[in-house]
Order: sequence, then C-alpha cells, then structure tokens
Amino acid sequence: MSTTNPSAGDRPESGGHIGKTIRIEGVITGHADLHVDGEVHGQIELGENSVTIGQNGHAKADVIAKNVSVQGRLEGKVKAADRIAIAKTGSLEGEVTTSRIAVEDGAIFRGSINLEKGGKVESGGPVNGNG
Repeated sequence: MSTTNPSAGDRPESGGHIGKTIRIEGVITGHADLHVDGEVHGQIELGENSVTIGQNGHAKADVIAKNVSVQGRLEGKVKAADRIAIAKTGSLEGEVTTSRIAVEDGAIFRGSINLEKGGKVESGGPVNGNG
C-alpha cells in the first residue's frame, strides 16, 4: 500500500483555536472553523464556517457563521445560516437568527429567536449598532 504526503496547498484548513489564556478584542474574519476557549470581545465573521465557544470560552461578540455551537458563554447577536446548538454547559444571551436551533436540557438562553428557512448568512458591517 502506497501513501503520499499531500503538499500544504492540498490540505484542508483545520481551523483555529483561541486558548484559555488568550483574550482578543476586535474583528475576527477568516475561511476556517474557530474554537474559542479564551475570551473574544468584538465580532466574529466566518461566513460559511463554524464557530464553537468551548466550555472555558467567553465571547462578548456578534457572530456570523454557518454553524455556532455554545458550550461556554456567548453574549451578542448571532447569525447562523444553518444551525445554533447550545449545550447543557452553555449560555447564550442575545438575538439569534438561524434556520435551526437546538437547546439541551440545562442550557441557558436569554433573548429572541428569528427562524429563517435555508437562509444564507450575509457578512459585512456590524451586526448591531454597538461599537
């Protein structure tokens, strides 16, 4: 059996990780998935990719992504083209717009939900008037 190592250009992007001891303020954009275990204050725009707020993560940010998973704390406006999932360890506070939402028993949600069928999330400009 023969195996080859793909060149860097052939490898799919695995995404980014913000560790527990990292705090970022500002706008995060990109074309890969993002896992947040630290703190983010500002805006996260990943369009067709996924954002996960890990159990240790805290984001006070507006988020635009294809999928958003909340296992830690997220405060802000959230737009997910496909799905938002709030785990039993998660807390989401704010206005959410998505096609599907899942809230596990024990999860905390405070805010409003706008359900839109099969919508494509458009990025560009602030999600809210803050900042």
